[in-house]
Amino acid sequence: MTLEPPSPSVLNRRHLLGIEGLSYPEITGLLDLADEYVALNRQVEKKRAILRGRTQVNLFFEASTRTQSSFEIAGKRLGADVMNMSVNSSSMKKGETLIDTAVTLNAMHPDILVVRHQDSGAVALLARKVDCSVINAGDGAHEHPTQALLDALTIRRNKGAIDQLTVAICGDILHSRVARSNIILLNTLGARVRVVAPTTLLPGGIERFGVEVYRDMREGLRDADIVMMLRLQRERMNGSFVPSVREYFHYYGLDPAKLRYAKPDALVMHPGPMNRGVEIDSSVADGAQSLINEQVEMGVAVRMAALDALSRHLPNA
Repeated sequence: MTLEPPSPSVLNRRHLLGIEGLSYPEITGLLDLADEYVALNRQVEKKRAILRGRTQVNLFFEASTRTQSSFEIAGKRLGADVMNMSVNSSSMKKGETLIDTAVTLNAMHPDILVVRHQDSGAVALLARKVDCSVINAGDGAHEHPTQALLDALTIRRNKGAIDQLTVAICGDILHSRVARSNIILLNTLGARVRVVAPTTLLPGGIERFGVEVYRDMREGLRDADIVMMLRLQRERMNGSFVPSVREYFHYYGLDPAKLRYAKPDALVMHPGPMNRGVEIDSSVADGAQSLINEQVEMGVAVRMAALDALSRHLPNA
């Protein structure tokens, strides 16, 4: 299989910092390109030379397994030299600031930085201090653009289109960058978006994001086409947001009984990692309606598409 070079208009920007601000053609162009990479990744020969001679640095200030590994695989399949920078053993632990780190890395002339940071806005700040392209791999509770794109690709491949689908995003909306990116993307593509959570896990003014708000799981799931569960992000919580994990699962965990309120052909998603028995029951996570493993596969394809599209804006491309 030979991939045709995408039009420079696939992504009309030097960085991918969020879904917010992306146009409909940019989103669909990335999804179309990712579709081609799904086919490539299922072949024996998965390598392309689009990033040959380029250096990709994965700079993760927060621990990650699937996001970092999928970006690494994506970069290597496109021919890049990929370095994973361990922040735990870096100068950041010795008092170096984010800006110092950005300036130091910039002096090494990387071509693409993939950055995850625990603080909202940190990736955008870093992007202003470097000459290369930057991809946001998740910043605080702000955005996680490639997760939303891979979720959209998964939905589109299984449902044919996203327009007019009812998508219920359930769980820890307050602390979730995945929820924010998905809400923006799904609204742009014409879906009907619901959020389902206890009041303590809903951001103030969530209605302004163009979503329907439910505090009862059964009502929120009624006739939904897609049920997207979110992890209870206890590491970002200061204080008690739920009475107990057991009670949370009773009211908001996805089990077969609650899933029956959605459409019979409803599909289940989760960005991972999953807390089984907290936000989702194992019988649902591993069941016939689950797309969770497919989401992992789509993650590599989407990240290859993002790297490819950004490479069109690199000097000497």
